[in-house]
Amino acid sequence: MTAADRLLIVEDERHLAAGLKLNFEFEGFVVDTAGTSREAAALLARAEPYAAIVLDVSLPDTDGFTFCRRLRRAGNYTPVIMLTARNLAEDRVEGLESGADDYLTKPFELDELIARVRSLLRRRAWEAARTAPTAATLMRFGAASIDFERHEVQVGEQSLRLTHLELDLLAYFAEHPGRVISREELLEQVWKLRNYPNTRTVDNFVLRLRRHFEPDPANPIYFLSIRGAGYKFVPEGSAQG
Repeated sequence: MTAADRLLIVEDERHLAAGLKLNFEFEGFVVDTAGTSREAAALLARAEPYAAIVLDVSLPDTDGFTFCRRLRRAGNYTPVIMLTARNLAEDRVEGLESGADDYLTKPFELDELIARVRSLLRRRAWEAARTAPTAATLMRFGAASIDFERHEVQVGEQSLRLTHLELDLLAYFAEHPGRVISREELLEQVWKLRNYPNTRTVDNFVLRLRRHFEPDPANPIYFLSIRGAGYKFVPEGSAQG
């Protein structure tokens, strides 16, 4: 089996973990499960990489937010879909800000979770198939310098580590400077989700880009909201937020 077939489910509810494992295996995945962050870390330390991780927030030893942050700090950028029973907006934002690529609130439809995982894998395959970055290899705006090929990001004197999805979103904006881009287009082109009704994920990721790159995230000059239409990237900066 290849890495593209492998999935790690980190879920302490045994019946739910077993059900997810069975259904994903029916879809053709090779699935490992872990009931704690310690078990998950041991599995991730093995030589064989995973294509994606389904991560529950409520684990008995370490919460999913903390575990995801540890993964990212260690340089592991395997796509993560976070499962949470918490339906508050700030909890969903915390999940994304911890480094997760997507989140899903319990209870959820199994078909939707499978679709989310397949979307992440399609995006990863699309990235691997590219012979060259779709945006310029090097991009500079404001105090930021981005090397898309090496995944190196510098803002002033500070080096940042962005997730693959953050870089993909930034690259798509860089390819279309000054153009108003709808949330639906971003979902289709960056997330590879067509006719997906929830556009809040886009808003949360634009918020993340603002926090990375804007001098004042509350008054953006590079990543502008266009009421009723979407977003516009202005690399030269704009006084109109």
